[in-house]
Amino acid sequence: MYDFTEPLSIETLAIRAGQRRTAESEHSDPIFATSSFVFDNAADAAAKFSGATEGNVYSRFTNPTVRGFEDRLAAMEGGRFAIATASGMSAILCLALSVLKAGDRVAVSENVFGSTVSLFTKTLSRFGVTTDFVALTDLSAWQRAMSPRTRLLFVETPSNPTCEIADLASLSKIAKEAGVLFVVDNVYCTPVLQKPLEYGADVVVHSATKYLDGQGRCVGGALVVNDRALYDELFNTLRTSGPSMSPFNAWVFQKGLETLALRMKGHCEYAAELADWLQGHPAVRRVFYPGLSSHPGHLLALKQQRGFGGIVAFEIHGSRSDAWQVIDHTRLLSITANLGDSKSTITHPASTTHARITEKQRQVAGITDSLIRIGVGLEHPDDIKLDLRRGLDSVATSESRLAD
Repeated sequence: MYDFTEPLSIETLAIRAGQRRTAESEHSDPIFATSSFVFDNAADAAAKFSGATEGNVYSRFTNPTVRGFEDRLAAMEGGRFAIATASGMSAILCLALSVLKAGDRVAVSENVFGSTVSLFTKTLSRFGVTTDFVALTDLSAWQRAMSPRTRLLFVETPSNPTCEIADLASLSKIAKEAGVLFVVDNVYCTPVLQKPLEYGADVVVHSATKYLDGQGRCVGGALVVNDRALYDELFNTLRTSGPSMSPFNAWVFQKGLETLALRMKGHCEYAAELADWLQGHPAVRRVFYPGLSSHPGHLLALKQQRGFGGIVAFEIHGSRSDAWQVIDHTRLLSITANLGDSKSTITHPASTTHARITEKQRQVAGITDSLIRIGVGLEHPDDIKLDLRRGLDSVATSESRLAD
């Protein structure tokens, strides 16, 4: 493994960190496609199984390719340790299984990903864990939500899909004073745009499926931490319960990280142009993008992010059927719930990503029937605008006729 004696930029860490060159002198990162590993003798096997000696045992919890991805991501986040998992949701579940027990409470921002809401309210609740949902930007509400039984303060920032911005430093202070773990889902920004550990987060969550891959090829997740004891708990949960990342997926994510900084620059640039254009279209009621000066979290995003991200959401004048009409008129954009892809994606959150939560929960999160989310890819922005214009123009025309 490279031993860097000087601090390196994130662009360089994304390419060089975590690489362990083998005796074969390969240039690219290899894939260790093996389920198990061979020991020198019985004593060596016993020592590695017990943890007395470091080394590979079984790919459910030790694999060189997976470890290379973990080390690279940890370096980029400015963390000491990372745990790679089978998906972003399994990363959150691994965390919950490691630190929560019956009777505990978790404080979660109201507008997190729909599956995260379901995990806390429908799955963990069956094991005696209570979830308190809190408005992301209401610091007083977060303070009130802290109780002697609270174990986690969990946020996603920017939020999905309305791009609200959490004050990371202030939330870290609240969590520290209450003695709870501060957890930040960093899927929208990636370490290229935001490093939550620098603002006091204890755990950073990733869905590697999104920007870390960048081309929609594989599913994976990760947790990044600094505390060794917490890492050991997470590792033991992974080893026992097995929500593991495959070596092939880890290799794909390693390759994705190498171009992450370049891609995020393009996503940010094109998303900003699209958001500005959408603001001027008569069919659009409101645009959600933190890069707009009109966004409530714009100044905070300027302070704690190095870019505004590639997600743009907007409400149209009209109903669910009008929103679906805009989506169905596209020919270039991919109608899919994924994001972070080089291909631009479009979805209707109320009926897809957040369909399994209640209508009341959607209202609280600001997810209306007229809301559309765009994961801005790397196609030329003029082509993205042209593809959206067909549906938006048809809705604007319909609204004009109704007004007449």
